[in-house]
Amino acid sequence: MDKKKTGRGHFTGSLGFVMAAAGSAIGLGNLWKFPYVAGISGGGLFIVFYLIFALVLGIPIMLSEMAVGRKTQLNAIGAFRSIDKKWSFVGVLEISCAFIILSYYSVVGGWVMKYIGSYLTGANVSDGAAFDTFVSSPVQPVIWHLLFMAVAVIVVIGGVQKGIETCSKWLLPLLFVLLIGVVVRSVTLPGSTEGLKFLFVPDTALLSDPKALIDSIVLAMGQVFFSLSLGLGIAITYGSYLKKDTDITKDTCTVVGLDTLMALLAGMAIMPAVFSFGMEPTGGPGLIFKTLPAVFDSMPLGRFFGLAFFFLVFIAALTSAIALLEVVASFFIDTFHWRRRTATLVMGGLMALIGVFASLSMGPLSGFTIGGMNLFDAMGFLTDKILMPLAALATCLFVGHVWGVGKVTEEVERCGKRFAIRRVYGFLIRWVAPILIAVIFVMGLIGG
Repeated sequence: MDKKKTGRGHFTGSLGFVMAAAGSAIGLGNLWKFPYVAGISGGGLFIVFYLIFALVLGIPIMLSEMAVGRKTQLNAIGAFRSIDKKWSFVGVLEISCAFIILSYYSVVGGWVMKYIGSYLTGANVSDGAAFDTFVSSPVQPVIWHLLFMAVAVIVVIGGVQKGIETCSKWLLPLLFVLLIGVVVRSVTLPGSTEGLKFLFVPDTALLSDPKALIDSIVLAMGQVFFSLSLGLGIAITYGSYLKKDTDITKDTCTVVGLDTLMALLAGMAIMPAVFSFGMEPTGGPGLIFKTLPAVFDSMPLGRFFGLAFFFLVFIAALTSAIALLEVVASFFIDTFHWRRRTATLVMGGLMALIGVFASLSMGPLSGFTIGGMNLFDAMGFLTDKILMPLAALATCLFVGHVWGVGKVTEEVERCGKRFAIRRVYGFLIRWVAPILIAVIFVMGLIGG
């Protein structure tokens, strides 16, 4: 089946790939989870741990996924199947996880779009109770969820170059510019230094509290893992669209670096403003949808900066969403030779339908629970605590002990450059990364 019929294409070059891959990694986790977790988990000490694990966990796994994808030029399931059929289940885990995540992630994307609309129309956005009323509504959040999913579908239908690459090349630089603007405003507010201290000054008390220190280390590992979207098949899928002469080692380091930079900038955009107005930093949706709107409402030109902030959050959410949708659509394009439009519309439609029930689970269907959680939270637990860690662990074992470091080296060196860190990479992917992921998996299940 030719590329024109199936819709399988390729990135025009390294820049397009880096923008798309970085966009897939930079999502809501960078904008609300990283600042809050860093602050309560040791500040600067947490960030040191985060940077270490980005090097020893993030780079080796992402590089492995890219190598598998470019070698096979296939979707996640097809990639593992073409190397060793017994390991096809890893691709199944990854594609299933991407499908489930986007089904509820688009609900949150809809919330972001709703807030953009509220800022544009002058509606009140600083009332935290209004957010609770909105998300429990049976109509409004569903409509916004469907609208967000429709935007993601339109981009993916456009293809790898005209859709995903073009969108990422425009949106990621815009996200960076908007984020810098919000950072400048935030750090120049009176009392903003307290927010910077909360985020960056090491909490040395952790050094004398073994339990708190271990918690901080585990949270840093987990944040790297989820921030880079490891175990979702994104790097495999995007890697399959790369040309053979691409330097994937350099591109991997660039993507990890950009993701880390955005997370740090997000912290500088949020925490100084929160502390400047004497508000308590909170985790989860409350930080973005309750605390920050109240902060923006209290500052000069607050509605302008609030609109800019929620637009950059929308960009981050959208670039992640199109990557998740592409992971799923590529399987049906490669395996069943569906046209890109058909695969995207059918899979996007199914996700949208499931997302409707996820949204309603916070309102009319809140009485239906799974393990004491509503459907929205249960889907998040399944993907974050079970599927993603298992898929990443299996990827490490497959690459390190089945396919082999030698095969990865061959693929990396196709660009004509020597794989200088081969020995270090081999040790990390075979032994260190699997152990760290196992720790994340166990601690996640027991609530560590």
